[in-house]
This record gives sequence, structure tokens and C-alpha cells, in this order.
Amino acid sequence: MDLILWRHAEAEDWPEGDPQGSSDLERSLTSRGEKQAARMANWLDRQLPEGARIFVSPARRCEQTALALGRKYKIRNELAPDATVEQLLELVQWPTAKSPILVVGHQPMLGETIALLLGLQESDCPVKKGALWWLRNRDRDGIDQTVVVTVQSPEVL
Repeated sequence: MDLILWRHAEAEDWPEGDPQGSSDLERSLTSRGEKQAARMANWLDRQLPEGARIFVSPARRCEQTALALGRKYKIRNELAPDATVEQLLELVQWPTAKSPILVVGHQPMLGETIALLLGLQESDCPVKKGALWWLRNRDRDGIDQTVVVTVQSPEVL
């Protein structure tokens, strides 16, 4: 199974006077974020198989990031900013899903998922805004392995 974890591109800061983050889901991409999303989407569109399923957080910045790819996607509450690694892995049916799955989501959940799948410490894997990690599950001589296929950042594309 291939699991591609794409962090949303750069977004607006939380508005002043909103300490609870009640408008967090409404935050949009900045103009820089739009460029990051477009750059990554251009690369990803050439790599991602046609049958890949795409799941996106309900946050506006994640949907805007996914829109840059120009493919059909599903908004999933299991990927909201307060979601857990367990919710993500259950949604994507790791490691048994048959088709590749792209998730557009948030930190720290994406980094925590990568750390868990690679056997790292939870705090060892920050994911830069707009970047993606492509992981693959495989069976090698009866041993279940998670392999890093690629890590991409929009700044280097």
C-alpha cells in the first residue's frame, strides 16, 4: 500500500482575539501557500496513479491545497486539525488498502503518523508546510516494512 501524506501549504495566521481558534477551519492559503500548493500539485499529478483515493481535512486551507491537484477528493472529518493518528490510519485502512491513498492534512498528526510507521519518536518528524511524504508498506521475506519512497518540499521543485 502507498500512503502519501501532504501537509497543507502556508495559510493565514489565526485572527487576533481568537484564542480558541474557533475560526481555524476557515483559514485560507496565503498567496505564497497557493504557489506552494500549485508547485507540489504539478509534481504530484505526474507521479500519482489515476486510481489513487484522496482524503482531505475539512479545513479550508487543506481543501485549497487539494484543489491545486485538480482531482476528485473527499472531505473527511477524521482528518480535522484535532484528529488522531489512529483516526487517520483507520480511515486509510493502513496497511491493507489496495489503492494508493493521498491524505491532505495537518501537523502534528501527519508527523506523528510518519514517526509511528517508521518507528521514530513521536516528536522526531516535523513536516514542512506544503511538503509531502510518500510511504509504502511491503512484505519482505515475511517481514512487514514501511519504506520511504520520497519526501518532497515545494521549495525544491
